[in-house]
Amino acid sequence: MALLGVDWGTTNRRAYLLDEQGNCVRRHEDEKGMLAERGRFAWSLAALRSAIGAPAEVPVILSGMVGSAQGWQEVPYLADAVALEALPHHLAPVREMAGCFIVPGYMRRGQVSDVMRGEETQMLGALCLGHGDGWYLLPGTHSKWVRIENGRMAYWSTFMTGELYAMLSRDGTLSALLQQSAPEDEADFEAGLALAQQGLPLSHALFTVRAAVVSEAMGAERARGYVSGLLIGSEFAAIGGTESRPSAVRVLASAGLAPRYLRAAAHFGLQATTLDPHQTYCAALARFAAEGAAYVR
Repeated sequence: MALLGVDWGTTNRRAYLLDEQGNCVRRHEDEKGMLAERGRFAWSLAALRSAIGAPAEVPVILSGMVGSAQGWQEVPYLADAVALEALPHHLAPVREMAGCFIVPGYMRRGQVSDVMRGEETQMLGALCLGHGDGWYLLPGTHSKWVRIENGRMAYWSTFMTGELYAMLSRDGTLSALLQQSAPEDEADFEAGLALAQQGLPLSHALFTVRAAVVSEAMGAERARGYVSGLLIGSEFAAIGGTESRPSAVRVLASAGLAPRYLRAAAHFGLQATTLDPHQTYCAALARFAAEGAAYVR
């Protein structure tokens, strides 16, 4: 085997074992993210090696929140001026484990700053697969909209969409409505998208959902789809208001999230294509193995 790559996020973890040709031969997913494994990362990685069948001599590349201040070892962010193709030359060795390296994230400073950890690896993989300049969307707990220009992340914006939905479902005024057992309805999702398109401040738009239920203008069972559409639609509405408004976007999403974002793209008049996030991640790992040889061999 050539390389073990681990996308180690806040709550989840995905691992890929590559052979010498850069092909993914095994994959493993679990919920042992940074928060669950904090304080025992070395032990957790050893257990993961065993679970996926990676020999001890196989080098490891880690990306995601494992490189944050709350993770295994904090790795400084790269400046947004650093091209993605240079990423293999900035791997940081893990001090307490030989043959293990962490991919640095990126930081954009300015009047509106932003950071990322993990998505940069996906973006490198997309470029390795021949996808060039343009807009990319990586939905999730913290959705990222990224604009690539000449192999560099010229702009990106983060939306706390997934986190907000989880928080609203767990606590607060809307929690009882969002915990309804009825599945999301497509028509309600579309209604939420339409409300987001009106450009109302998000905190106000969210309250109108409760008001609609209280006034019996909308049944309580409709709230889940409505809020989901509103939150996702707010991403599209915000990006649509930027100076370089996209007309097309490549979506790197899980099977569970992709359909909703594709519907939202169609609603907002964007041409959308999907990329397999597993494939893009493995493409980046193959590039790390090839060009980061001085680091991982």
